[in-house]
Amino acid sequence: MPAEETLLELKRRIVELLPANVSITGVEFEGPELVIYTEDTQTFVDDGAIVRTLAKELKKRISVRPSSDILMEPEKASKVIYDIIPDEGGIKDVYFDMDKVEVIIEAEKPGLVIGTHGATLREVAKVIGWRPTVIRAPPIQSPIIKSIRRYLREESGFRKDFLKKVGRRIYRDKTKGDEWLRVTTLGGCREVGRNSFMLSTPETRILIDCGVSVGSEGTPYLYAPEVSPISDIDAVIITHAHLDHSGLVPFLFKYGQYDGPVYTTQPTRDLMSLLLLDYIEVSAREGKKIPYESSFIRDTIRHTIPLKYGDVTDIAPDVKLTFYNAGHILGSAVAYFHAGKGHYNIAFTGDIKYERTFLFDPAFNDFSRLDALVMESTYGGMNDLQPSRREAENNLKEEIERTIKKGGKVIIPAFAVGRSQEVMIALEGMQLEVPVYLDGMIWEATAIHTAYPEYLNRNLKNSIFQGKNPFLSDIFVQIDDAEKRKKVIEETESSIILSTSGMLNGGPVLEHLKGLAGDEKNTLVFVGYQAEGTLGRRIQKGWKEMQFSDDGKMRNIKVEMDISTIDGFSGHSDRNQLVEYVRRIRPLPSKVMCIHGENSKCMALASGLHKKLNIETVAPMNLETIRLV
Repeated sequence: MPAEETLLELKRRIVELLPANVSITGVEFEGPELVIYTEDTQTFVDDGAIVRTLAKELKKRISVRPSSDILMEPEKASKVIYDIIPDEGGIKDVYFDMDKVEVIIEAEKPGLVIGTHGATLREVAKVIGWRPTVIRAPPIQSPIIKSIRRYLREESGFRKDFLKKVGRRIYRDKTKGDEWLRVTTLGGCREVGRNSFMLSTPETRILIDCGVSVGSEGTPYLYAPEVSPISDIDAVIITHAHLDHSGLVPFLFKYGQYDGPVYTTQPTRDLMSLLLLDYIEVSAREGKKIPYESSFIRDTIRHTIPLKYGDVTDIAPDVKLTFYNAGHILGSAVAYFHAGKGHYNIAFTGDIKYERTFLFDPAFNDFSRLDALVMESTYGGMNDLQPSRREAENNLKEEIERTIKKGGKVIIPAFAVGRSQEVMIALEGMQLEVPVYLDGMIWEATAIHTAYPEYLNRNLKNSIFQGKNPFLSDIFVQIDDAEKRKKVIEETESSIILSTSGMLNGGPVLEHLKGLAGDEKNTLVFVGYQAEGTLGRRIQKGWKEMQFSDDGKMRNIKVEMDISTIDGFSGHSDRNQLVEYVRRIRPLPSKVMCIHGENSKCMALASGLHKKLNIETVAPMNLETIRLV
């Protein structure tokens, strides 16, 4: 049945199921949702059972939105909101989500904005037509989030048409009678970097991650026959924001003429935008070829459809997607797919941490059913065991105190997203008497963390809500220009410098290294994985000389400072956690594919899981296609 006929039939059924006093003005597929437009939005709000009944009967994700003819123009609506809501509520921002037709009110005291039994908010909704939602204002404002919100509002016309097109493609008729499921490995197998996989059924092709290899600039095999033409891909899924999983997504829009949806979580969308912009800026500064311009990052943003953890979502006629917490970085997700009439279920872990950390709860693995698992193997080797977070914290404190006693400085290269925030919380709890300088994107990435407290573990979320935000400690000092950086390097007092990038493959940390590597009083502390081919890995292996470009001239710098590696802060699970993650899945998957690790790590984890759990395992190479059904 064509989409228009399907919509007419759905509208007829909705009218039958609704109470007689509730009218609707339209029904539309918008992305993965069936959207009902009405002038009686408050009735739906007051009686939550209506939407639940519709969703159950129609077997669709239902969203109810106000009709356009009752909506006040956004500028006027903002003024009304400020007029109605008392100043004591502490409104910090008001912005309009054009996709959901709702207005978000960020306030210091949400309770005062909502009013007694929701009275104030109901009054706002009655006057402006928009559905108001109140959230607690984040303690650190994020420029990148504000920029994305503004851009999406400017692109509201495009988004409306785009979501309708996506919805019609998702709910198109199935044309094939066969049932099969295949995974094609396009990158990230027996290596760390350029993650990319194609999930194929007779009806659908889904690209899972599209990253670059940090250091070598390697890219996925997007020219493989299974991928071509890129314009026919139904959906792109991004498990998290790190460049080895997301770095080449804008390339799809530039050269592949891809015009479909990018599904990810909202924090991943924002962090990915931040990292992609930095990636092309650093590439240009270092004289490397830029794979795409910033306009294609914007194109990625306007094609992104954010999903929440736990929401079961149709993304194709024969595939449903659900994101679950991966515990790796903010918004990182295990992508769980339910494919075909045969109810075959496969999950891609992306990067996971199966342990409660300072930031997140352990990765989700309580699947109702799982037939196949594609999992990371970064620390899959037999001896890849890491200490707990608390042990790591104590080891880091000892290293810092030893360096301070010598009168030296500590440089900690860290990924802006995830590792930096973990280390910040550890440093804040050490009660140090020296400043901690934050250089690079760390402050902006931290601001994004505070904007999404619901993605953090309960203890940290509660601390932020209660005004005890560890990220706002007085020990943290932001470095935001070259002059401040120079001053920090030259000052004689001890300090800690937390700076990007985590593998020393670019960023401001190199300036700190140039200035401080030659002094044996100082210490370089690695707290994250160092990939082959990066400067970080070479120094970790014992290299004692680095070559840098200064004003176009190459100069050698000797490494006299101490080098230390503190395990336990990684966002990746160690060998024991990876095995335990699979062992606790009930029932066990019948097949596990070990990817995202050096050759020996993938092979070792596949072998270990087979021996311990007696299940079929494989460590595929790039460009293999594995049939699952």
